[in-house]
Amino acid sequence: MSVSRSIDEDMVAELIARQFPRWSGLRVKAVKHQGWDNRTFRLGSDLVVRLPTSPRVERQAAIEVDVLPALAAGVSLPIPTVVAVGHGEPTYPFRWTVLNWLDGTPLRDEVGVDQRLLASDLAAFLLELRLLSPAGGPIHPVGLGQPLQQWDGQVGAALERLGDRIDTRRARTIWAAALRASEQSASSWFHGDIAPGNLLMRDGRLGAVIDFGSVGVGDPSCDLAFAWTALGAEGREVFRRKLAPDEAEWRRGMGWALWFGLTRADDPDDGASARHVLEALSVLV
Repeated sequence: MSVSRSIDEDMVAELIARQFPRWSGLRVKAVKHQGWDNRTFRLGSDLVVRLPTSPRVERQAAIEVDVLPALAAGVSLPIPTVVAVGHGEPTYPFRWTVLNWLDGTPLRDEVGVDQRLLASDLAAFLLELRLLSPAGGPIHPVGLGQPLQQWDGQVGAALERLGDRIDTRRARTIWAAALRASEQSASSWFHGDIAPGNLLMRDGRLGAVIDFGSVGVGDPSCDLAFAWTALGAEGREVFRRKLAPDEAEWRRGMGWALWFGLTRADDPDDGASARHVLEALSVLV
């Protein structure tokens, strides 16, 4: 069951008024860019409301509530803090959250970014995340942090569909190398959705990281896909040097990026980003 189309500012205001009347006088305003999994609304100037759109996302949101305090204690950059948790009602059936609003400009809207600084800042954040104890951490329900072999069928189908629009031989070589690089170091924390909409810039530096709905414990190479989804060659080199993954993990990260690029190339929303990835991997013809 999905309720995304019915979630609007009026619904959110009504939920706030019934469950958290102390905030009922605050303005509710939808954020400009909405994600796939949650609907997000400003609540006054200091708070944000996130409402899952399906039972699967509700389970991920529950994980976020549980782990954010522990993660915040171990990283230097600001990350969201859960201020309150709302419960489901007949008009909206899922548990939902109120978090603090973090100031900053999403990377996707920032102009003139120094990619070397961004790459260095992000690598430092991911290193801090990886140093936290993974004991008791959640396993992602839809495959992040797990072996790439799970996506082999999707990649093969995408290669057939895209045909001569891509360098099939190079794509198969990259994918085969990623699958062979199956040796994995000890499990660690990963963010799971390192994307331009989830990185907030302040004064030209990475200032905060948001949206931990895909966080988990396992193989963190999925976070490396950002090297091809958003960084150029120079930023990618800084990112690799600072994060210092071994060769096998770097190849798996390339595999995650290729999977995204191939399977989303014709997507009406993600197509431009996917084609950027394929170009960065020298796969796009």
